[in-house]
Amino acid sequence: MIGGRRPLRGRKPGDRRVRVERPHSAYFRYTGPGQLTAKVAASTPTTPTGRTWAQVRRLLFGRRLSNEEDAFERLPKKLALPIFSSDAVSSSAYATEEILRVLVVGGASMIIFSIPVAIAIACLLLIVSTSYRQVCRAYPHGGGAYVVARENISPITGLIAAAALLIDYVMTVSVSTASAVAQVYSVVPQLYDLRIEIAIGAIALITVLNLRGLREAGLVFASPTYVFIGLGFLLIAMGGVQTFLGVATPHVPAPDSVPVGTQQLAGFALVVLLLRSFAGGAVALSGIEAIANGVPAFKPPESRNAANTMTMMAIVCAILFTGITVIADVFHVLPTQEGGATVIAQVAAAVFGDGSLLFLLFQAATALILFLAVNTSFNAFPRLAAILAEDGYMPRQFSFRGDRLAFSWGIILLATVAGGLLVIFGGDVHALIPLYSVGVFVCFTLSQAGMVIHWRKERDAGWWWRAGVNALGGVITLLVLCVVVSMKFVDGAWLVVVLVPALVGMMLFINRQYAASAGQLALRADQVIPPPRREERVIVPIAGINRAVVQAVNVGRSISDDIRAVLVSEDPEVAEHVRGEWERRMPGVPLVVVESPYRALTGPLLAYLDVLDQAWPPDREAPVTFVVIPEYVARHWWERILYNQSSSEFRRALIGRPNTVVTNVPYRREEPEAFDRQADPAEA
Repeated sequence: MIGGRRPLRGRKPGDRRVRVERPHSAYFRYTGPGQLTAKVAASTPTTPTGRTWAQVRRLLFGRRLSNEEDAFERLPKKLALPIFSSDAVSSSAYATEEILRVLVVGGASMIIFSIPVAIAIACLLLIVSTSYRQVCRAYPHGGGAYVVARENISPITGLIAAAALLIDYVMTVSVSTASAVAQVYSVVPQLYDLRIEIAIGAIALITVLNLRGLREAGLVFASPTYVFIGLGFLLIAMGGVQTFLGVATPHVPAPDSVPVGTQQLAGFALVVLLLRSFAGGAVALSGIEAIANGVPAFKPPESRNAANTMTMMAIVCAILFTGITVIADVFHVLPTQEGGATVIAQVAAAVFGDGSLLFLLFQAATALILFLAVNTSFNAFPRLAAILAEDGYMPRQFSFRGDRLAFSWGIILLATVAGGLLVIFGGDVHALIPLYSVGVFVCFTLSQAGMVIHWRKERDAGWWWRAGVNALGGVITLLVLCVVVSMKFVDGAWLVVVLVPALVGMMLFINRQYAASAGQLALRADQVIPPPRREERVIVPIAGINRAVVQAVNVGRSISDDIRAVLVSEDPEVAEHVRGEWERRMPGVPLVVVESPYRALTGPLLAYLDVLDQAWPPDREAPVTFVVIPEYVARHWWERILYNQSSSEFRRALIGRPNTVVTNVPYRREEPEAFDRQADPAEA
């Protein structure tokens, strides 16, 4: 217990008072015997630099949130829909274009096949979303394909799903950002040369928003998503009305349109063309799994809210994607070369009128939702990385939440890797797309297969039809995976096929390292720790005699009576002077002078410690050597480059040495009065 009661006497006999002292009240809440809960003040910086940096962080990211406030950061469905489905909804902005880019190679007569291909993809989307509803209900703690595959198939299978998901989330950020910039220069072509700068700036802004926390990000992202959905439905409705009334005017092809093939394809060539177009349009399913991975972010009841949000998202995505594809076919819209107007921009120009207010609003909403679509990954990637870190497959810092209850390490890593990909591929959407769909369908297939096994294990009421839904989804997504890999392998899908095993190998390596260290640190189940019996000795490396050295020696004296100071010097005269001062001021503490004619410091000190160990009797257990290093604490950050260079070098060399404990004893400039009050420094 901290503090206590102190009785006080009054002026008159019999007057007594009790003063209750609670020095902890400003920093802690007393929550039980031997238990305190830290308040904000306990972690508030005390230095001017620390306070300044804390104010900057508060300005950028907001105030710190406690664990108890996590429930208030949960998302209602109206905010969860734009946060978790912006990726899937926005994919309709480029999925149609990927279908048309393949079909135009087969000639103008092939473009009509874009509609049945889009319908097939929309049906697949609805099947997969229905299957993932089961995942939301069966695994309310999130994790998606990784957790399902790990628990029902094998840990390795779970890691394959996790690696594919991580790649998919990175690609979502890169592709969505590149597509958003494409919508911008579709309206303002002069911005094409600034596409990389715009993309990096957008990722940086969304990174900051996500570091501020889920709820604040949701408030920012909700309006643009709903505006895009509303304008998308309006676009489809107006295009349908114009078609029904017979006033739909075919869109004039842009000068930089992709050349239309002249060959008439049939037989096997036609099948390959349709499969390639299906593989290209399959990017419309990206982001479907994000809700299943983020179930804990929903308000209670989490599973039901997540499942209902999944259904709403699938319906919206299917309508938007199919409707835009139909309107594009009706108005004879063709894709353009890199740097030209996007297909969805041409569709909006044909329906709303090029340069009209609705056209400009729609393009702005499309670009904005594509920028914000990366938020799906910024929520799902850090959560998956945190789950992997808790399981020991990623560095543990990825499971730590920042001041705003966000997984800061995962957010920053995602932004860095995605930004690097944009720079490497020059912000070209069509160069990034082939890397995209493979990871999506790997996760779909493994999660559905795992769910079939899950339902067979559970065998609760209605298990057979749930298993049937997941089995149907697993078979279909496996077939689509084979199509996507075979059709896109040469275009760049091979890179994902290589990266997934590489990431799995890295995660297994990390897990083995953690397991090995845990085994080395583990105690026997029946082990009771007795008081220490090993002998101890203290070595204090010094450069002279001063207040910091005196303080370090006194700390060493409190550890063991076997204490000695070691001076490594290249100048015998200086060493002799220090010895004289030492013997006069520090009686009882021997000084060992190690002359270093080659001007090295660390090597002679380590060699001296080795000699001490070798001189110890072999029939006795080696003692623990405490190396107590004096360290001067500078008042200002810029002073740190002037001091403690040798101390830091000693510490780096000694960390990890057997039977060695390294202790830094900091001396602060405001402490000299403590020494001035003492007649003998040895009593400090």
